[in-house]
Amino acid sequence: MDEVVLMGRVAAEQMDAFEVLYRLYHPRLSRFLLGMTRRPALVEEILDDTMLVVWRRAHTYDPEAKVSTWIFGIAYRQALKALRQASDGLNAGTLDDEPLPSTQLEPDAELQRRDVHAMLDQAMRVLSAEQRAAIELTYYLGYACREIAVVMDCPVDTVKTRMFYARRRLRELLGGSREEAM
Repeated sequence: MDEVVLMGRVAAEQMDAFEVLYRLYHPRLSRFLLGMTRRPALVEEILDDTMLVVWRRAHTYDPEAKVSTWIFGIAYRQALKALRQASDGLNAGTLDDEPLPSTQLEPDAELQRRDVHAMLDQAMRVLSAEQRAAIELTYYLGYACREIAVVMDCPVDTVKTRMFYARRRLRELLGGSREEAM
């Protein structure tokens, strides 16, 4: 179904349309929020808050814009809000331990994959939430700088600057192991 039509139905308070939209965006939003916050315990809460805003503000959606850009913009702002609230008593770089998905790789390849994943995860924790969001939106969700600027409510040049500094910092942190990560 066309997402703009789906948003129209959500704006008309059709619960079945909202359920479809929720299921459609849940995996992508979960990935984005986990990458941005680095806190698995917060992801579902932020995702639910995001979708509540989508439900309540669906009537304000502009059909000229991409639905995904509008929803990810809401998720971005909700994540920043949650990170500010969570940092009152916690270390902002804390990442809850969560098992990696099992694969059918050979033991050596699996160990190497886990090592690279751990190094990249550690490096990503050092970045600011805005830099992590830019990286997640670009490399994992395939957004262009213009779309990211809309999501992050900032100029395109700010997105490019965040990406530049994020990549430079990751290069410094990963050092020689970066070739293995690619």
